[in-house]
Amino acid sequence: MLKTTTHTNSNEVQNFFLSSAFILAAQVSFSQDNLVNSLKNNASENSKEGFKFTDLINLERTSVKNQGSSGTCWSYSTNSFLESEMIKKGKQPVELSQIYTARCAYIEKAKNYVRMQGAVSLGDGGSGHDVINMYRKYGALPQSVYSGLNYGTAKNKFAEMSAVTQGMLQAVIKNPNGQLTPNWLTAYTAAIDAYLGKVPESFAYNGKTYTPQTFAKEVVGINPDDYVEFSSYTDHPYYSKFTLLVPDNWSFDQVYNVRPQELTDIIDNALKNGFTVAWATDVSEKSFSWKNGVAYVPTVSYDDMTDQQKADMFNGPKPELEITPEVRQAALDNYNTTDDHGMHIVGLSKDQNGKEYYIVKNSWGSTNDYKGYLYVTKNYVKYKTTSLLVNRQAVPSVIKKNCKF
Repeated sequence: MLKTTTHTNSNEVQNFFLSSAFILAAQVSFSQDNLVNSLKNNASENSKEGFKFTDLINLERTSVKNQGSSGTCWSYSTNSFLESEMIKKGKQPVELSQIYTARCAYIEKAKNYVRMQGAVSLGDGGSGHDVINMYRKYGALPQSVYSGLNYGTAKNKFAEMSAVTQGMLQAVIKNPNGQLTPNWLTAYTAAIDAYLGKVPESFAYNGKTYTPQTFAKEVVGINPDDYVEFSSYTDHPYYSKFTLLVPDNWSFDQVYNVRPQELTDIIDNALKNGFTVAWATDVSEKSFSWKNGVAYVPTVSYDDMTDQQKADMFNGPKPELEITPEVRQAALDNYNTTDDHGMHIVGLSKDQNGKEYYIVKNSWGSTNDYKGYLYVTKNYVKYKTTSLLVNRQAVPSVIKKNCKF
């Protein structure tokens, strides 16, 4: 049961709402600005001159986007993935509205948050499966119909909306009436719509009228049952499904557990067969450079490096730490690995020494050395992946057999 409060007056509710809004403004999930600022020192001046990349596989995708000041990387990366899925199916890709997906998730997340009396993640964050789940329930909209820019900004800027709506939900779960009214969700939805825009019941696209559901079915044409998620941890049996306990898995979806090597086996098989991959990972490492567009796993921890080693981190290929299941698990357990970011793996490349890197499309605009893309080593993916979302057709047959799907 929800707690009841019998001695709360309107001034207390108002004060609670205001204090919650201001406090929660500082607790919004990582936005692009926060994350990029935290990585601004992870760079070398002449990194691009030290790497000579040769593309091996480079699959079609839509253009690089900018998520702005919003923690919606999961929606940008996975909608980008769905756009590539359209290309794979021979369809003309549509730029899907990332913020429509996020808006639908905010509604579902609020229901969950109130039902759990606040004991679950809120904020902007999410997972790749959220895009699939929202597509299944709410359909899809093109970006041209629903931009989410409802209050005059040129790009997403969600801090105020997040603070206000989280403050509302905090007031709801405090339950000043002693019993929830049926109106709280209507009020919350109205606040979301005030910031992001109301969802059209129907709209015109290329001379035809659609609803979000018919647009998803007739134009996008993606079957949500085609997609599976994988992770790799030692505290669950391999090839079984388990609930991935990271804060942004607010819906408690389950993933298949495979070995670290099989994470890259899945990606390699997908790319070789023309499928891209939605990738959830940790980008808080000093060896991840957004500016230089390179990520790897050094053999020496940053704290143990000399000043010269630190300065030289991204000036050409470096040896890497071997990644074992135990190394992966320890990084998750001690918070060295967190569910920071979602990106889109679109290809495979090699450096001048023959080492392979995944080509990764980001959603922070095109201001880095590789115009919005990164080259990420396979060891980094084995070490820092929190989950992969992929078309089940792209999974190697032996892993399908072991996972029994």
